Amino acid sequence: MVEKFEPGSTDPAVAAARQAIRAPQRRRFYKTAKAVAAGTEFSIELDGKLVHTPARQLVKAPTLALAELLAAEWDAQRDVIDPAAMPLTRLTNSIIDGVTDQTQQVAAEIENYLASDLLFYRADGPRGLVARQAAAWDPILAWAAEALGARFRLAEGIVHVTQPATALTAAAAAIPTDRWRLGALHSAMTLTGSALIALALMRGVISAEDAWAAAHVDEDWNIDQWGRDEIAMARREFRRAEFLAAATVLAALRG
Repeated sequence: MVEKFEPGSTDPAVAAARQAIRAPQRRRFYKTAKAVAAGTEFSIELDGKLVHTPARQLVKAPTLALAELLAAEWDAQRDVIDPAAMPLTRLTNSIIDGVTDQTQQVAAEIENYLASDLLFYRADGPRGLVARQAAAWDPILAWAAEALGARFRLAEGIVHVTQPATALTAAAAAIPTDRWRLGALHSAMTLTGSALIALALMRGVISAEDAWAAAHVDEDWNIDQWGRDEIAMARREFRRAEFLAAATVLAALRG
Protein backbone atom coordinates (compact mmCIF):
# COMPACT_ATOMS: atom_id res chain seq x y z
CA MET A 1 0.00 0.00 0.00
CA VAL A 2 1.33 3.44 -0.90
CA GLU A 3 1.50 5.91 1.95
CA LYS A 4 -0.35 9.16 1.44
CA PHE A 5 0.57 12.65 2.53
CA GLU A 6 -0.95 13.46 5.90
CA PRO A 7 -1.45 17.19 6.51
CA GLY A 8 0.08 18.38 9.74
CA SER A 9 2.77 15.72 9.77
CA THR A 10 5.52 16.09 7.17
CA ASP A 11 6.52 17.12 3.69
CA PRO A 12 4.28 15.48 1.06
CA ALA A 13 7.47 14.08 -0.47
CA VAL A 14 8.34 12.13 2.66
CA ALA A 15 5.79 9.34 2.27
CA ALA A 16 6.79 8.66 -1.32
CA ALA A 17 10.48 8.93 -0.44
CA ARG A 18 10.14 6.41 2.39
CA GLN A 19 8.16 4.10 0.15
CA ALA A 20 10.79 4.26 -2.58
CA ILE A 21 13.85 3.96 -0.35
CA ARG A 22 12.44 1.00 1.61
CA ALA A 23 11.82 -0.95 -1.58
CA PRO A 24 14.56 -3.40 -2.63
CA GLN A 25 16.80 -1.90 -5.29
CA ARG A 26 16.16 -3.38 -8.70
CA ARG A 27 18.77 -3.91 -11.34
CA ARG A 28 18.56 -1.53 -14.24
CA PHE A 29 16.27 -3.29 -16.70
CA TYR A 30 16.18 -0.73 -19.53
CA LYS A 31 18.63 0.71 -22.03
CA THR A 32 17.10 4.11 -22.74
CA ALA A 33 14.99 6.65 -20.87
CA LYS A 34 13.32 9.52 -22.67
CA ALA A 35 10.53 12.08 -22.40
CA VAL A 36 7.58 11.70 -24.77
CA ALA A 37 4.54 13.83 -25.48
CA ALA A 38 1.30 12.72 -23.83
CA GLY A 39 -1.38 15.13 -24.95
CA THR A 40 -0.63 18.49 -23.34
CA GLU A 41 1.75 16.82 -20.85
CA PHE A 42 4.87 14.66 -21.09
CA SER A 43 5.53 11.12 -19.93
CA ILE A 44 8.71 9.10 -19.35
CA GLU A 45 9.47 5.98 -21.37
CA LEU A 46 11.94 3.26 -20.44
CA ASP A 47 12.59 1.27 -23.62
CA GLY A 48 9.16 2.36 -24.83
CA LYS A 49 7.32 1.45 -21.62
CA LEU A 50 5.67 4.26 -19.66
CA VAL A 51 6.78 4.99 -16.10
CA HIS A 52 4.19 4.85 -13.31
CA THR A 53 4.16 6.05 -9.71
CA PRO A 54 4.14 3.63 -6.74
CA ALA A 55 0.33 3.96 -6.78
CA ARG A 56 0.37 2.91 -10.44
CA GLN A 57 -0.59 6.30 -11.78
CA LEU A 58 1.02 7.41 -15.02
CA VAL A 59 3.87 9.86 -14.54
CA LYS A 60 3.04 13.00 -16.51
CA ALA A 61 5.03 16.21 -16.22
CA PRO A 62 3.51 19.56 -17.19
CA THR A 63 6.52 20.70 -19.27
CA LEU A 64 8.97 19.00 -21.61
CA ALA A 65 11.93 20.46 -19.71
CA LEU A 66 10.73 18.87 -16.46
CA ALA A 67 10.05 15.54 -18.17
CA GLU A 68 13.55 15.56 -19.65
CA LEU A 69 15.04 16.11 -16.20
CA LEU A 70 13.04 13.16 -14.90
CA ALA A 71 14.22 11.03 -17.79
CA ALA A 72 17.80 12.10 -17.03
CA GLU A 73 17.45 10.79 -13.46
CA TRP A 74 16.38 7.42 -14.79
CA ASP A 75 19.16 7.45 -17.36
CA ALA A 76 21.76 8.26 -14.68
CA GLN A 77 21.08 4.98 -12.86
CA ARG A 78 23.74 2.35 -13.48
CA ASP A 79 23.72 -1.29 -12.42
CA VAL A 80 20.87 -0.80 -9.95
CA ILE A 81 18.09 1.76 -9.63
CA ASP A 82 18.80 3.78 -6.48
CA PRO A 83 15.73 5.78 -5.35
CA ALA A 84 17.89 7.77 -2.94
CA ALA A 85 19.66 9.26 -5.96
CA MET A 86 16.40 10.31 -7.65
CA PRO A 87 14.98 13.25 -5.64
CA LEU A 88 13.04 14.73 -8.56
CA THR A 89 11.39 11.40 -9.27
CA ARG A 90 10.46 11.00 -5.60
CA LEU A 91 8.96 14.49 -5.50
CA THR A 92 7.04 13.79 -8.70
CA ASN A 93 5.61 10.59 -7.23
CA SER A 94 4.56 12.39 -4.06
CA ILE A 95 2.84 15.16 -6.02
CA ILE A 96 0.93 12.77 -8.25
CA ASP A 97 0.08 10.21 -5.56
CA GLY A 98 -0.14 12.37 -2.45
CA VAL A 99 -1.04 15.95 -3.39
CA THR A 100 -3.43 15.63 -6.33
CA ASP A 101 -6.46 14.74 -4.20
CA GLN A 102 -5.44 16.80 -1.16
CA THR A 103 -4.66 20.25 -2.51
CA GLN A 104 -6.81 22.03 0.07
CA GLN A 105 -5.16 20.24 2.96
CA VAL A 106 -1.68 20.95 1.61
CA ALA A 107 -2.52 24.63 1.11
CA ALA A 108 -3.91 24.77 4.65
CA GLU A 109 -0.64 23.48 6.09
CA ILE A 110 1.26 26.20 4.23
CA GLU A 111 -1.09 28.78 5.75
CA ASN A 112 -0.38 27.33 9.19
CA TYR A 113 3.35 27.77 8.62
CA LEU A 114 2.78 31.41 7.70
CA ALA A 115 1.36 32.08 11.15
CA SER A 116 4.65 31.13 12.85
CA ASP A 117 7.25 31.49 10.14
CA LEU A 118 10.95 31.05 10.88
CA LEU A 119 11.70 34.59 9.73
CA PHE A 120 9.61 36.19 12.49
CA TYR A 121 11.68 34.90 15.40
CA ARG A 122 15.02 36.62 15.89
CA ALA A 123 17.91 35.99 18.21
CA ASP A 124 18.65 38.64 20.84
CA GLY A 125 22.35 37.88 20.55
CA PRO A 126 25.17 37.54 19.81
CA ARG A 127 25.42 40.51 17.50
CA GLY A 128 26.97 38.50 14.68
CA LEU A 129 24.02 36.13 14.55
CA VAL A 130 21.52 38.99 14.79
CA ALA A 131 23.23 40.66 11.84
CA ARG A 132 23.24 37.46 9.77
CA GLN A 133 19.54 36.88 10.37
CA ALA A 134 18.72 40.45 9.40
CA ALA A 135 20.82 40.28 6.23
CA ALA A 136 19.24 37.03 5.06
CA TRP A 137 15.66 37.48 6.26
CA ASP A 138 14.83 41.19 6.13
CA PRO A 139 14.86 41.38 2.30
CA ILE A 140 12.33 38.54 2.11
CA LEU A 141 10.05 40.26 4.62
CA ALA A 142 10.41 43.53 2.70
CA TRP A 143 9.40 41.71 -0.49
CA ALA A 144 6.38 40.17 1.25
CA ALA A 145 5.31 43.61 2.45
CA GLU A 146 5.74 45.28 -0.94
CA ALA A 147 4.75 42.57 -3.39
CA LEU A 148 2.17 40.64 -1.38
CA GLY A 149 0.91 43.39 0.93
CA ALA A 150 1.78 41.18 3.91
CA ARG A 151 3.37 43.08 6.79
CA PHE A 152 4.41 40.84 9.63
CA ARG A 153 5.53 41.39 13.23
CA LEU A 154 8.90 40.26 14.55
CA ALA A 155 9.82 38.91 17.95
CA GLU A 156 12.96 38.04 19.86
CA GLY A 157 13.30 34.48 21.07
CA ILE A 158 10.68 31.77 20.62
CA VAL A 159 7.66 33.31 22.37
CA HIS A 160 4.78 33.17 19.89
CA VAL A 161 3.74 36.46 18.30
CA THR A 162 0.26 36.71 16.77
CA GLN A 163 0.41 37.97 13.21
CA PRO A 164 -2.12 40.42 11.72
CA ALA A 165 -4.97 38.64 9.98
CA THR A 166 -4.55 40.97 7.02
CA ALA A 167 -0.93 39.90 6.58
CA LEU A 168 -1.78 36.21 6.76
CA THR A 169 -4.62 36.61 4.27
CA ALA A 170 -2.42 38.56 1.86
CA ALA A 171 0.40 36.01 2.00
CA ALA A 172 -2.00 33.06 1.71
CA ALA A 173 -3.34 34.53 -1.53
CA ALA A 174 0.07 33.78 -3.10
CA ILE A 175 -0.25 30.03 -2.48
CA PRO A 176 -0.78 28.29 -5.84
CA THR A 177 -3.65 25.92 -6.49
CA ASP A 178 -2.15 23.62 -9.12
CA ARG A 179 -0.77 20.38 -7.72
CA TRP A 180 2.75 20.73 -9.09
CA ARG A 181 3.64 24.14 -7.72
CA LEU A 182 1.69 23.47 -4.55
CA GLY A 183 3.52 20.21 -3.86
CA ALA A 184 6.92 21.71 -4.67
CA LEU A 185 6.18 24.78 -2.56
CA HIS A 186 5.17 22.61 0.39
CA SER A 187 8.30 20.52 0.04
CA ALA A 188 10.52 23.63 -0.10
CA MET A 189 8.70 25.03 2.92
CA THR A 190 9.15 21.98 5.13
CA LEU A 191 12.79 21.61 4.13
CA THR A 192 13.57 25.26 4.92
CA GLY A 193 11.16 25.72 7.83
CA SER A 194 9.76 28.84 6.22
CA ALA A 195 6.72 29.41 4.02
CA LEU A 196 8.00 32.89 3.17
CA ILE A 197 11.35 31.60 1.95
CA ALA A 198 9.48 29.04 -0.18
CA LEU A 199 7.12 31.68 -1.61
CA ALA A 200 10.04 33.99 -2.45
CA LEU A 201 11.76 31.07 -4.16
CA MET A 202 8.61 30.23 -6.12
CA ARG A 203 8.32 33.83 -7.34
CA GLY A 204 11.98 33.97 -8.34
CA VAL A 205 12.79 36.65 -5.77
CA ILE A 206 15.70 34.62 -4.40
CA SER A 207 17.80 31.85 -5.89
CA ALA A 208 17.73 28.29 -4.63
CA GLU A 209 21.18 28.72 -3.09
CA ASP A 210 20.20 31.93 -1.30
CA ALA A 211 16.98 30.32 -0.07
CA TRP A 212 18.89 27.35 1.33
CA ALA A 213 21.42 29.65 2.99
CA ALA A 214 18.64 31.78 4.51
CA ALA A 215 17.07 28.67 6.00
CA HIS A 216 20.34 27.67 7.67
CA VAL A 217 21.56 30.96 9.14
CA ASP A 218 21.34 29.67 12.71
CA GLU A 219 22.81 26.27 11.88
CA ASP A 220 25.70 27.78 9.93
CA TRP A 221 26.41 30.17 12.79
CA ASN A 222 26.69 27.23 15.17
CA ILE A 223 28.95 25.40 12.73
CA ASP A 224 31.23 28.44 12.60
CA GLN A 225 31.39 28.50 16.39
CA TRP A 226 31.60 24.80 17.22
CA GLY A 227 32.57 22.95 14.05
CA ARG A 228 30.87 20.43 11.77
CA ASP A 229 29.14 17.21 12.69
CA GLU A 230 29.71 14.93 9.71
CA ILE A 231 26.62 12.81 10.32
CA ALA A 232 24.45 15.92 10.55
CA MET A 233 26.06 17.31 7.42
CA ALA A 234 25.30 14.10 5.50
CA ARG A 235 21.64 14.39 6.49
CA ARG A 236 21.70 18.03 5.46
CA GLU A 237 23.09 17.16 2.02
CA PHE A 238 20.30 14.63 1.51
CA ARG A 239 17.73 17.27 2.43
CA ARG A 240 19.45 19.77 0.17
CA ALA A 241 19.00 17.41 -2.77
CA GLU A 242 15.30 17.17 -1.90
CA PHE A 243 15.11 20.95 -1.71
CA LEU A 244 16.84 21.43 -5.06
CA ALA A 245 14.31 19.08 -6.64
CA ALA A 246 11.50 21.30 -5.34
CA ALA A 247 13.34 24.40 -6.56
CA THR A 248 13.73 22.78 -9.98
CA VAL A 249 9.98 22.20 -10.26
CA LEU A 250 9.18 25.75 -9.15
CA ALA A 251 11.67 27.22 -11.64
CA ALA A 252 10.36 25.07 -14.48
CA LEU A 253 6.79 26.25 -13.85
CA ARG A 254 7.52 29.89 -13.21
CA GLY A 255 5.43 31.99 -15.57
